[in-house]
Amino acid sequence: MSNALDTLKERLGEVSDINSAVSLLHWDQEVYMPPKAASGRGQQLATLSGLAHRMFTDAAIGDLLRKLQESDGLSPDDAKLVSEATHDYDQATKVPESFVQEFAIAQSKAYEAWVEARESSAFKTFQPHLETMLGLLRQKADLLGYEGSPYNALLGEYERGMTAEQLKTIFGELAPKQGALVDRIVNASDQPDLAWLDQEWNPDTQWNISLEVLREMGYDFDAGRQDKSIHPFTINFDTKDVRVTTRIHEKELFSGLTGSIHEGGHALYEQGFLDSDRRSVLGQAISLGIHESQSRMWENVIGRSQPFWNRYAPRLQAAYPGQLDGRTPEDFYRAINHVTPSLIRVEADECTYNLHVIIRFEIELALVEGDLAVADVPEAWNTKMKEYLGLDVPDDTNGCLQDIHWSHGSMGYFPTYALGNLYAAQLFETIEEALPDLWTQVEAGDFAPLLGWLRKNVHEVGRRNTAVELIENVTGKEPSADAFMRYLEGKYLPLYGLRD
Repeated sequence: MSNALDTLKERLGEVSDINSAVSLLHWDQEVYMPPKAASGRGQQLATLSGLAHRMFTDAAIGDLLRKLQESDGLSPDDAKLVSEATHDYDQATKVPESFVQEFAIAQSKAYEAWVEARESSAFKTFQPHLETMLGLLRQKADLLGYEGSPYNALLGEYERGMTAEQLKTIFGELAPKQGALVDRIVNASDQPDLAWLDQEWNPDTQWNISLEVLREMGYDFDAGRQDKSIHPFTINFDTKDVRVTTRIHEKELFSGLTGSIHEGGHALYEQGFLDSDRRSVLGQAISLGIHESQSRMWENVIGRSQPFWNRYAPRLQAAYPGQLDGRTPEDFYRAINHVTPSLIRVEADECTYNLHVIIRFEIELALVEGDLAVADVPEAWNTKMKEYLGLDVPDDTNGCLQDIHWSHGSMGYFPTYALGNLYAAQLFETIEEALPDLWTQVEAGDFAPLLGWLRKNVHEVGRRNTAVELIENVTGKEPSADAFMRYLEGKYLPLYGLRD
């Protein structure tokens, strides 16, 4: 059994290496690749993706997994590795290599079309590629198999065990509560002064501040780097090479910083997997909902807190001499927590963010189930933005073309953002009990106790638990939206001079 286990680990490690090379090519495509390289990059990605799929679905790996499943002598970690690898193998063997290659080529073309469509604000440029991706996604759902909606097969790749039916219930209860809270806030008489933000903020200064904050959070620059991209993202080639990107706007003081903190939260998770789990299925995120809980916790619960701005407001004032004179940490705190319905998801405030997610979930569910034609996406998007957020969408760039996900074929991904908010709030209630001096530490820029708690209770778990198991193990309660609503109301009602 020891020889079989060692052989399996090495074979899985080789597949991991190929997938890391695929990720590196994706990173380059979105950060540095010249435009004329697009067609060649698509073929390279198809070749390597096909190779990784062929290696992983090799019958020899299936034989090793079956042999090890019958063994009684495995350690708990090794038994879990075999169990998780078997799940992945069963899923992968349902999808032929030819499909994997076709999907990779379509992804590359769709991404380039999306970039072009965004620049010209013309959904029709992207439409045929989205139609291709949608057809492939429906085909993939059929290959994977599903109960209920075909969307469940796609959702399962990101949040295993969750279903479209469950999401309808969760979002159906959450949306009106958040909508009612937003209505109270936007109609409150005590609104923050934002006029002082209407200036130009040196991009290099913004960049340097974001690097400083990432370092203090604990992001290891010897095992990562930050670059710029159209859409901020985090990518993992290894626990010792986890990279982030952000985007800087001269007219927006907070956007680049919050983007860096958000992606830094993702990266801290992936830098926190155990060294012994490298090149292994155990050294991976449990789910994207848990992944998102880490980024949203750092960005919002920490990065938008009063203690955080007690520390960093003076830093920004020193970095922008003359532009922030007379501003207090409370001014920064109120401004960065300003609640107002907005067009762009990644720049939405905490109170409206989930509404953006629900819009996307409803549209992609309708697309996958065949209730919405791709050509009608802009109209559907604009209608739902008016319904949920009361906004008129001026163009496709600020509407249905703002996100990269559909160009990647990542339908089923968006709901994990909202689930991440719920998980983060529930975890944080437990953290505050475990770390009674937490906010004093945050104000001092000492994030080590928080990061240490997350390392032990979330990061190092890897894929040893499901998302639901982790939340129950750590908090003693099943996942729910209760903690999230307590967090929003506890923070925003006093902030806007409101009381229950």
